[in-house]
Amino acid sequence: MRISTAQYYETSAANYQKNFSNAIKSGEEASSLVRVKTAADDPVGAARLLQLGQQASLLDQYKANSNSIKASLGQAESVMTSINNVLDRAKQLAVGAGSAGYTNADRQANAAELGQIEEQLLSLMNSQDENGKYLFGGSKDDVPPFSRNSDGTYSYNGDQSSLKLPVGDTMMMAANSTGWDVFQQALNTSRSQVTMTSPVVDDGRVSLSNGQMTNSGTYNSQFRGGEPYTVSFVSGTQLQILDGSGNDVTAEASKGGVIGTSPNQTVSFRGVDLNLNINLKSGDVAGTVLPGHSFTLASKPDTFNVARSPGNPSMTQVSAASVTDPVAYNSTFPSGSAVLKFTSATNFDLYAAPLTADSKPVSSGVVGPGNIATAAGVSFTLTGAPSPAANDQFSVAVNTHETQNILDTVSQLKNALNTPTDGDVLATQKQLADLASGMANLASGVDQLSIGISSIGGRGSALATQNEINESLAAANVTTRSAISDSDPAEVMTRLTLQQTMLQASQLAFSKITQLGLFNKV
Repeated sequence: MRISTAQYYETSAANYQKNFSNAIKSGEEASSLVRVKTAADDPVGAARLLQLGQQASLLDQYKANSNSIKASLGQAESVMTSINNVLDRAKQLAVGAGSAGYTNADRQANAAELGQIEEQLLSLMNSQDENGKYLFGGSKDDVPPFSRNSDGTYSYNGDQSSLKLPVGDTMMMAANSTGWDVFQQALNTSRSQVTMTSPVVDDGRVSLSNGQMTNSGTYNSQFRGGEPYTVSFVSGTQLQILDGSGNDVTAEASKGGVIGTSPNQTVSFRGVDLNLNINLKSGDVAGTVLPGHSFTLASKPDTFNVARSPGNPSMTQVSAASVTDPVAYNSTFPSGSAVLKFTSATNFDLYAAPLTADSKPVSSGVVGPGNIATAAGVSFTLTGAPSPAANDQFSVAVNTHETQNILDTVSQLKNALNTPTDGDVLATQKQLADLASGMANLASGVDQLSIGISSIGGRGSALATQNEINESLAAANVTTRSAISDSDPAEVMTRLTLQQTMLQASQLAFSKITQLGLFNKV
């Protein structure tokens, strides 16, 4: 086969350019030791490197999230530990105040310190991080989670949302602990209420405390189903308990309802311990003076805290709220909290909180006689202005008494110790019952706080384990990426030397062959 001189030159130039390009590329690879710079270098390897790069970015984000969660958990744990120490001091004050040698002045001194503890707790529970965000407000971290109501009780203004961040491919972790979980869900052991029904004027001979819940399961499954109960004294040594349907359930009481004639007795009934004090006067015969004393026993009714919205057009206030239709209340009223909104001076709607653009009223009505607005079985008494105005709103918080936060517990203990009792047997007995109730609720609050601290510890342990996994994945990622993209120095230098040698050889061959023309022989 014959080739022309032009074809030869073109072929030689193309081969030279190819060899030169390969040598340049190998030189750059030898300089950077990076084998895959573009997808053209290794399509499969480039795709794998892209996946590994995305994984590396995720692992970096997981690390940042883990550091953020670790810092948040550390702050929350530090605050909870401080709260636990403060509550321990409150417990010491309550126990000390129950001593027989304490006077009114001693108890009031303890009450003053409990007041300081109350303020300290409120400050700690409204703690903020370095960015000014409230630690225990849930997703509503821009407002103080706890506030004092006008009646001295406390409300939780946050929500129950946990701020979760990804710390692994299949793992999300809460970066916060909500005040609802840590402080609001402590079981209230003082959920029952005793009211004397006979005699009309208390003669002081029989004192029966509100009771202390000792078993929440029995209380919910048995006690709640039979209330209200009637507790009557039928003789000097026997009491009788009738349930709401009139059935005699005395057999379920401790000792079958048999009592003594001394103070400080305990009557246990369906998960509730009642403190009974018999205070016979000189010359009294128990069998004569005790019959005729009777009490009602039931769970404390739900109470409401109603707050006027700051932007209301009128100055109308809600001065009182109470359940007037139990059936409608139990079936209709929103659980937790609600919003009462007026559409005119007389018409109103009740919504479940929070109120949004899509909210639909659960009850509607018209203001009735006495300026009373009744919605979903609850009557609200309106005062402070001739009439409400359109767009007036009121936030309604419901207290079912099933749980109680530690602020309310400390406040109740403070109030109990501020009550003078020296020389008053009945007042002393009531104060001791209130102290027992407060200490039980204090223990319940500490238990709930301990659960919160344990939750932080568990998340911290899980986070440490996940971080170890992420670090192993990150190390494997770096190794795999290096294996795909990095060059072998010995191999690339050998290849570069070979290509340079081939380039020099092709240059020499081209030079020699161009001298073989016929004209060079003439």
